[in-house]
Amino acid sequence: MSIVPIGSRVLLIPKEPEEVTKSGIYIPDSAREKRKEGTVAGVGTNEDGKTLPLKNGDLVIYGGYSSDKVEIDGKEYVFVEFKDILAKIE
Repeated sequence: MSIVPIGSRVLLIPKEPEEVTKSGIYIPDSAREKRKEGTVAGVGTNEDGKTLPLKNGDLVIYGGYSSDKVEIDGKEYVFVEFKDILAKIE
């Protein structure tokens, strides 16, 4: 199934925080870093119809408080406004 966001929204697959360090130490939930990272799964368009400067598979850092969580086919997704995308990780 293909999901295409409407308007200047981006569909993300949220990245889960690390549970174990590289050296093998378990990190409890209370100490995990709460960075909001995700992989782009769908991109909408600007108001003028031009595509947003992201593509599927891009890894991004996002912020904001108004994200909408959705579960589709057992997988969790997050819709965020394009203005809430802070950076693209290259």
